[in-house]
Amino acid sequence: MAKYETMLVTSATLDEEATAALVGKFKTLIEKNGTIDSVDEWGKKRLAYPINDEADGIYTVINFTSNTDFPAELDRVYKITDGVLRSLIIAHEE
Repeated sequence: MAKYETMLVTSATLDEEATAALVGKFKTLIEKNGTIDSVDEWGKKRLAYPINDEADGIYTVINFTSNTDFPAELDRVYKITDGVLRSLIIAHEE
């Protein structure tokens, strides 16, 4: 088991319920494959540059522990999900 941190930037055009459902989907996926250590919702922030003609994004940071093969699957799901502008997964060194 290894520790990871993922940052997820979702579209600010989604309403609060849709954003919560989208983040909830990823939390459920992480919980099925590991354990969530913490969730930090940063809220709506201005992007450094427009992504898909959007100037704002909703940031969520999730720290979790899982097997080493799970982050690749999580990244794959991020890439095929509508509403996700950007994502990043970082492995923490012990």
